[in-house]
Amino acid sequence: MSAADRDSVERSIKHCYSTWGTSYYADYYGADAPYPPVHLDLVSRLVAERDVKRLLDAGCGPASMLRHLVAPGRDIYGFDLTPEMVVEARRVLAEQGVPADHVWEGSVAVRADFVAPTGNADYDCVLCSGVMPHIAETTETDIIANIRDALQPGGHAIVEARNELFSMFTLNRYSHEFFLKQLLPVDELRRQAGDEGDGMNAALAQVERMFRTDVPPIRQGKDDEPGYDEVLSRTHNPLLLQQKFLATGFTNVQLYYYHFHCLPPVVSGHAPRLFREISLQMEANPKDWRGLFMASAFFVVAQRA
Repeated sequence: MSAADRDSVERSIKHCYSTWGTSYYADYYGADAPYPPVHLDLVSRLVAERDVKRLLDAGCGPASMLRHLVAPGRDIYGFDLTPEMVVEARRVLAEQGVPADHVWEGSVAVRADFVAPTGNADYDCVLCSGVMPHIAETTETDIIANIRDALQPGGHAIVEARNELFSMFTLNRYSHEFFLKQLLPVDELRRQAGDEGDGMNAALAQVERMFRTDVPPIRQGKDDEPGYDEVLSRTHNPLLLQQKFLATGFTNVQLYYYHFHCLPPVVSGHAPRLFREISLQMEANPKDWRGLFMASAFFVVAQRA
């Protein structure tokens, strides 16, 4: 991706999040959020288990997670692409005694932006949540390398992504896109169909009808800004992303799944209470193999070699 293309993508992402600075935390982490922030509990455990002393949140937003990770003996740092998010993060963290220069504007695509204005680097943990969906595939390896280089040897990366393989379970427009764009060799099937061309078209049309392509609705912006689904917002195959971390100088690369769904979302409305209760029970085991298909997001947890 050229610098001009990257700047264009980052401008649209800044615009998307520009009105969320003061409302994002309440919308997704607050008492009235549509689903409990189960990933916060997971990250808190992962950080505590690794006895983290110097933590950087790359793409910290309004300190949604950082505000819960402040602890005695732990230095907290964070940067974000969106100025409005940085302002809110500084305000929130100041109330917990975190200096303003521990939070700054920056891009995960720029290696120098991982260094705090105070000159501090060599973190023993880099957290990166909500960022990978907005990273183009062509620059993904560079971002992983930037995270690696910001860590001291033996330090840990905790990186979140949306689960592409969840599309095998959802039976909605995500499934439709995954089947026709990733799983099925549609062009090759049509090329080799020969005198069965009509039959092949009928077969593909039947596959399309198997999914609820009208749900979920496209997420649009609040005012004049683009919505989440109107900017670059990708999903990742957990197994392939795990391999990229291994190929970029990480070891002990593990997958932790979260936001489980005990039923495909399109049928959850028939028993909403049971759907929610059983799904939350499944969060107790983020290593459950079913998360590969039944969880909508995951963390890659890896150690710098």
